[in-house]
Amino acid sequence: MRTDLLGLTTDSLAALTNRGLVKRAGKEPAPEVRTDADGTVHGSFPDGPAAALPTGGLDAARCTCGATGVCRHVIAVILAYQRLPAEADALPEEADAAPVEADPVPVKTHAEPVEAEAEHLPWSPGQVTDDELTARIGARLMAAARRTRRSGFTARVRRATFADPVAEIELATATVRFLIPGDLGFVHTDTVAGTRDDVIALAVWAFRVADELHPGIPEVRVDVGGEAQAGTGSGLERALGLAGTVLREGAAHLGRGLDATIADVQRHLDAAGLRWPLLAVGDLAEQLVSYRDRGSHYRPELLASHIAELHARHRAVTRPDATLRSSVLGTAEAAETPLRRARLESLGCRIRGLGDQRTAEVYLAHSDSAMVLVLRRQWDGDDDGAALARRRIATSTLAALATSTLVTESAVRSASRTVRLSTGRVSKTAVTPSRGDWNELPPSLLVTDFAALSRELDALPLRPVRPRVEAELVRVVAVARVEAVTYTPGDQRLDAVVVDQAGNTATVRATHTAAAPGRLDSLATVLAGEEGELRFVSGVVGRTAGGIVIEPVGLAVGGRVVVPDLQPPGGSGRLMAGENDRHEPLTAALIDTRDLIAEVAHHGLSHLPPTYDDRLAAAARRLTVLGLHRIAQAVTAFAATRTHAGDEAIEQAWIDAYLRLEVALDLN
Repeated sequence: MRTDLLGLTTDSLAALTNRGLVKRAGKEPAPEVRTDADGTVHGSFPDGPAAALPTGGLDAARCTCGATGVCRHVIAVILAYQRLPAEADALPEEADAAPVEADPVPVKTHAEPVEAEAEHLPWSPGQVTDDELTARIGARLMAAARRTRRSGFTARVRRATFADPVAEIELATATVRFLIPGDLGFVHTDTVAGTRDDVIALAVWAFRVADELHPGIPEVRVDVGGEAQAGTGSGLERALGLAGTVLREGAAHLGRGLDATIADVQRHLDAAGLRWPLLAVGDLAEQLVSYRDRGSHYRPELLASHIAELHARHRAVTRPDATLRSSVLGTAEAAETPLRRARLESLGCRIRGLGDQRTAEVYLAHSDSAMVLVLRRQWDGDDDGAALARRRIATSTLAALATSTLVTESAVRSASRTVRLSTGRVSKTAVTPSRGDWNELPPSLLVTDFAALSRELDALPLRPVRPRVEAELVRVVAVARVEAVTYTPGDQRLDAVVVDQAGNTATVRATHTAAAPGRLDSLATVLAGEEGELRFVSGVVGRTAGGIVIEPVGLAVGGRVVVPDLQPPGGSGRLMAGENDRHEPLTAALIDTRDLIAEVAHHGLSHLPPTYDDRLAAAARRLTVLGLHRIAQAVTAFAATRTHAGDEAIEQAWIDAYLRLEVALDLN
């Protein structure tokens, strides 16, 4: 009996081919099926074609119809084989003698193990040997995989369970799924077939590490290979020098003279493949430009956060118990991977403005890999979101891409989860309007319980050293009702309290920007129910002062998707001024002290006002009273170094204090 074929579900077949092919196969006339002694399954069709499926996966299948690759006849033979009586393989001579009356074998689902050995599930791909891997992908790709392992990589492992025996692993540039336990012929990756099959070996090795270090944990992130090189430098020395200059002089005293230094640091980081620090320096530069241009995006605490992040990443890879460099510095994140035929569900768009440049980021959910990808475009000029909505991207417009479903064979995915459409194959991209039926998204992208989301955020690595993956925290949030909508004029910010089915609350928060002047009006109109029932909000989720906060990029309302950033200003009149935020005493103390420490990045260590030390002392006393002794000690140490230590010691004391405050707020 071919248990591999019996174990293939409709979803598995669609992943290995495409859903349209599976549907067409289901409409084919039933073939006559027989099985050879070596396990090869043959199917003959009334209209002539004949297909054969040897063991070893669909790539080994053959058909006389002349189609390139797996055809509908091969799939139809699998479906017919799954409908055969259970005794067909066990008693072939009786089947030839007379028909056997028996109930057909049902098509197995992931909840139904396909053989007696199912009692040993969950099976782990870590059990696959290197010899089996070499036989599957070849010696050349095994050598490429070993080179990657020597440099080290990070992976997220999702083990098979009795309910879902599909083991899955998420790598930097691909997601690998083992559809049939123990059979490498039915491994699915979201890369174009044959281009990156080395990821199969990387996935197996990651499972081995997870099996050794974290047995029994359903989902875990692991570092594989490489060496944690403590004390040998991080490669961030130039970036740290830049951060030190900003910290000493402050954004208020830096002009354009630093632009050349920033560009030099970025070139150095890019050449060294230090992806995450490169992005941090880019954000730091953006804050400096925003302050210089008096942009509303500038925040002293954001500038301070980027400075502290560079130091945190440096410390993480140079301390005695150093973390794997690839997971903190992004050294293995430069590759691009062409995707197979992919179905991408647009979740909305964010418009950002920096000087005289506009950036559009379209967020696309890739269900097969259970992640969100970012399609980014930049234009010069000061057009707002409504004007940019008409700009063309490939064969469509920005507005269409941001509210549609894409089926494409031209997508290329980067390690940081950006995606681009290959210009040579644009004709192979189909765009159809979306109805916002986001309830079919994978559970890892769809939030129905705010309490569960809070636990997920708790389990993340600390933000200053977390991989800077694009759209890592973009989720679709199911909304039961909108409880309240308020507007804070001073911050030009709209807040809406939304409630899930269990009664838990979260805050939808949006801030005005000249690049998207219709953002708040459009959002207020939808939240007020003027455009129909609000079902879902897509956006970047996070936590502030202990509560869930969602920065929206799209809304599923009625039977369509609304993107606030692409709407013209409407003057809805729904923006009602709200009261100032009131935090719990502990949270308020952390925020106030964080903002006080962040003033250093704004004014500069060399230009702080005379009263600053007194304010530091008062903040430390307040933290001590509230029981936050270690944070208070860090603040006191920073104040002490300012009176008798050199510049480097002062900078390090500032880093210690700011990181403690930021981490405490993230965990609060």
